[in-house]
Amino acid sequence: MSSGGFHVHGPHDHELEHARGGHADHDTHGDDAQKRMTNQIALFTAVIATVGALFAYMGGATQANAGMFKNNAAIKKTEASNQWNYFQAKSTKQSLAEISRDLTSSAADREKYQAKIDRYDREKAEIKTEAEGLEAQSREWDRKSDEQMHQHHRWAQATTVLQVSIALAAIALLTRRRWLEWGMFATGAVGVAIGVAAMMHL
Repeated sequence: MSSGGFHVHGPHDHELEHARGGHADHDTHGDDAQKRMTNQIALFTAVIATVGALFAYMGGATQANAGMFKNNAAIKKTEASNQWNYFQAKSTKQSLAEISRDLTSSAADREKYQAKIDRYDREKAEIKTEAEGLEAQSREWDRKSDEQMHQHHRWAQATTVLQVSIALAAIALLTRRRWLEWGMFATGAVGVAIGVAAMMHL
């Protein structure tokens, strides 16, 4: 209300100004909160994406190792099989020498066959030791392959959970839902925990 060039404020004018000022403060506060939430989600997504990339690399590496170790196990198993075949061939020759020794009437021939039998015994012992050693190596490569495959599954689980976390981050950013942001943080923490378990071979 104006009087002689002065503007006199009525009570309703004060209320209107207060309301406008209050809304401005509230909007500024809301914008700050939204900006803070956006920055948190953006930072979280960048960090989790980097960690996820590392986990994915480790998952691929352990899978490759598992395949290589399994191949080594197969090679050692084949070598052991060859040695056992060689062992069997020596056993057959030894049996024939024993039959020949028992059937001959000549003392000289019996000594000759007995020498062969003794040589086959020594050779068989060496072949058996080598075959058993190769079998043990094959089992060890199999164990290492299984261990790497288990670790690969852990890395894959961790990577998948982190991908879910990133998806939740995108949804939280679009919907501005605080509970989704907390879900994003929780899922990310679970993914990192699984990655730590993979690192510790658990």
